[in-house]
Order: sequence, then structure tokens, then C-alpha cells
Amino acid sequence: MTVNRRISVAPMMDWTDRHDRYFLRQISRHTLLYTEMVTTGAIIHGGVERHLRYHDAEHPIALQLGGSDPDDLARACDIANAYAYDEINLNCGCPSDRVQNGAFGACLMGTPDVVADCVKSMIAASDAPVTVKNRIGIDDQEDYPSLKRFTETVANAGCTTFIVHARKAWLKGLSPKENREVPPLRYELVYQLKQEFPELEILINGGIKTLDEAQDHLNHVDGVMIGREAYQNPSVLFDVDRRFYGDDTKPLTRHQVVEAMLPYIAQHLTEENATIGHVTRHMLGLFQQMRGAKQWRRYLSENAHRKGAGTEVIREALALVTEQDDEALSA
Repeated sequence: MTVNRRISVAPMMDWTDRHDRYFLRQISRHTLLYTEMVTTGAIIHGGVERHLRYHDAEHPIALQLGGSDPDDLARACDIANAYAYDEINLNCGCPSDRVQNGAFGACLMGTPDVVADCVKSMIAASDAPVTVKNRIGIDDQEDYPSLKRFTETVANAGCTTFIVHARKAWLKGLSPKENREVPPLRYELVYQLKQEFPELEILINGGIKTLDEAQDHLNHVDGVMIGREAYQNPSVLFDVDRRFYGDDTKPLTRHQVVEAMLPYIAQHLTEENATIGHVTRHMLGLFQQMRGAKQWRRYLSENAHRKGAGTEVIREALALVTEQDDEALSA
């Protein structure tokens, strides 16, 4: 199974759920999308369907797992096989307290041998390729040597794809939000990693906001993962298919993206306790920098969770954005 990871959208807790992924798929047909991190415990002991189901349209899609026990990770991979994900990724980069208490996420940067054991078990159990997402280091680790050791150790266990967030994670003293912003970006260390391990597939992540920046990074690495920018300003993905995948199919306009979401939202409303807000919260940034964008955000924010609100609320919000501007931007 071959996965094209040239451009991907990062796994983001509370953001990249199945509704957001379906929405982003209306903008780009080829960008690789990641789930939120799902812990092994949630899969083994929780609601499997709730955590793992997705719409077929979301392909290509990767499942990100959180855990540090090789047996549990193997069991989670075995369960996930029934859902036919295109990739399964091990989280070695999240610095939250909850993750630290479970001794996984960024903590694993300090124990590459443990990660190697996890990866071996995952590869043996998974039908999909197994990848690792990690930081360049944690706390007071020496910069490049520790990253090199981690990569070498895990690669020897069979992992051939590494997605590297080009910031250190400080496990004490910084919040998860600060860990996404305060430690300096060290793109050059990721470039060096690719130079030293040309046989590995190396992707870069962290602070990337434009496709021009992505293009520059691709001169040095194999793929680019875009995070918060893709969520807050999803229109950044509009030209991805043409520019990075050679697909000349004309992209939908923003208005057409919204129209394409309406049947999906109507279907969602047939589920128990569903509201349109579960979906529209991911769509608030769609019209960023267009006339009417503020009104669009405000109308949805104020009305999407209203009892009995249906797709008419979305049409009413859409009428507040000038369609002529939209067509000009997408031309």
C-alpha cells in the first residue's frame, strides 16, 4: 500500500474529528488527513465504533494512536485493521499532562528503545504502514544527536517514515499551547536528518502557513504537514491538488464547499443528540479574508446550537458572504 504524504494535515485534538476531515476533503482530494490522537485504552476498552469510524470519502486517512505498551498498541492496530486506514501513526510528540501521566506522547522521545519495541509490535499487527510523529527532542536533550539516535533506533525496528515537529517539547514549565509556540523552530535539524538518512521518508511539521513555505521545505524533505493554519484558514488547501499532485480539476468555490456539506450535515442530524454545530464549528474559518467572513462566523456561532436548528441556518449564514468575491478568489 502506497501513501502519498507530500502534503498532510496534522492530527489535532478536539479539531481533526470526522466532521472536520469530511469538510477538508471537499477542499482537497489528495491531502493526507489524520485523526485526532486515539489512545490504545479508548480503542481496547471504549467505544470502538465511536473512535474509529469515518466516511469513505475521507481517504486517504491515517489513524494516530497514543500509547507506550507494545502489546496494547498491537491489539489496537489489530482492531483498527477492520476499518482499513491508509496509515497508522504513533504519537511521540504530544506534551500534554494527560499524555505525560500515561507515559506516552513526547515522553517517548526519551526512550527510543521503547518506541522501537512499540513499532515492531505495531508493524507485525497492522495491515497499514506504521509511521512515527515526533519532536526534535525534549527538555535538555542535546539537539541533533538525540534526534539522530531516536530516528536510528526506531528505523532499525522497521519504521521508514518520520513526521518531525521541528520544535523541542518542554515537559515541565510549558503548557501544550506554549509548546506549540515558544520553543524555537529548528527546521535545519529536520533537513539534516533527511541528508543523513536519505533512505527514510522524512516529513516536516511546525509553523507552516502557506503553500509557498511548503514548496520551499520540499526542496529539503519528502513531505510537509500543515497544522493549525489548515484548521483556522482551510482555504490554504484550495490549490494543493493542482500544485502538489498534478490534479488540474477545478477546485470548488467556498460557496460550493458549503453546498457540498449540506447533505452530510442533514445525515448527521439523524444521529442521536446531533446538532449542526458539531460540523459547522470546523467551517468558521472558510471565508477568512472575504467580505462577510465575520458575519458568517457570528451567525453560525450564535445559531448553530439552537434547538431544532437545521441546514437552513447554514444557508442563511452563507447568504451573508459575497459569492462574486468567492468566484474571483477560486478562479
